[in-house]
Amino acid sequence: MIEIIPAIDVIDGKCVRLSQGNYAQKKVYNERPLEIAKQFADIGIHRLHLVDLDGAKAQHIVNQAVLESIATHTDLVIDFGGGLKSDEDVRVAFESGASMVTGGSVAVKQPDIFSVWIKKYGAERIILGADVNNEQIAISGWLENTNIELIPFIEEYVKKGIHHVLCTDIVKDGMLGGASVALYQKLLTHFPNLHLIASGGVSSMADIEALDEANIPAVVFGKAIYEGHIELSDLKKYL
Repeated sequence: MIEIIPAIDVIDGKCVRLSQGNYAQKKVYNERPLEIAKQFADIGIHRLHLVDLDGAKAQHIVNQAVLESIATHTDLVIDFGGGLKSDEDVRVAFESGASMVTGGSVAVKQPDIFSVWIKKYGAERIILGADVNNEQIAISGWLENTNIELIPFIEEYVKKGIHHVLCTDIVKDGMLGGASVALYQKLLTHFPNLHLIASGGVSSMADIEALDEANIPAVVFGKAIYEGHIELSDLKKYL
């Protein structure tokens, strides 16, 4: 059964969502992310994907106070990403309550550092963030495109022990247009043992069901909940 992982994206300490990673298309859903996190925990959700969008832009951790608040007041297993570029950022994230961290840009720009994290903290605590635009990696909060192809990028880190990969289709993200099921199936064909976390485009329970039927291990989504397209009660059959 697919693992359900709701997302909370944070700017200025508030719960927001962007469309296609565009900071100019920001919508604030709640000024207190902890309230949202508690709602998730109350229905039995186990995991949370927490993204520091300020950090992604600033290139260093910014919203660790939000992380600490959620970690202190809920039992959610939090994976934290956005702006983690140094050993100090990762240390702060773990000390603030993250169980796992997600690194995307750093895995592209500073592969030696990211590889050290895998060895130091273990592959179960480090998630490779693979944000893609037409199957090419995008970095720096999706503000910068690269010419790096998705599959070879993942392959290099699988060789280094990576097991968890969060793949976000930027074209789909925040647009409520449906998930990129074919893309994730393609990845699992190449990497059948990967714990792949699908992200981007989930608009309804039908999208989650389609991912589940395609045997995608996990899914991250947020806007569909905040816009009322998915009710929290609808998720209980996957919990």
